[in-house]
Amino acid sequence: MTALRPTRSFEEVRLGEQLPELVIELTPTRIISTAIASRDYQDVHHDRDLAQKKGSKDIFMNILSTNGLVGRFVTDWTGPEALLEHVAIRLGVPNYPYDSMRMTGVVESKQVAGDRGRIVVSIRGENALGDHVKGTVRLSLPLQNAR
Repeated sequence: MTALRPTRSFEEVRLGEQLPELVIELTPTRIISTAIASRDYQDVHHDRDLAQKKGSKDIFMNILSTNGLVGRFVTDWTGPEALLEHVAIRLGVPNYPYDSMRMTGVVESKQVAGDRGRIVVSIRGENALGDHVKGTVRLSLPLQNAR
């Protein structure tokens, strides 16, 4: 079993800090299983023939899967004690199978909020067609002296 990495403290995060890039392979299995796991049974997310009949070149990732991957991207960087407070995303081009999505992000703001520190991160996920997702994630982290 892999040990969780420790959660970053608010003080460790720098304004303007770039998050480590995350590349996510967009396999048919990932697209289909994450749609089904989020109870999205819309045929365009799991049936290539029906997706093509509806004008798509292939099945494509649903917004709930994208939202989950955005959360994973940020919490992989922060660690397990981060609290996601608000996620605001906008979809662009589809995530089709046999491509990859490159996630990047930057710390836009920091402020102390009670016994935690609040951070806003802008995120971007792009594939071969362009931007699949853009948005912001507001999260809070523990303060060093609150641990």
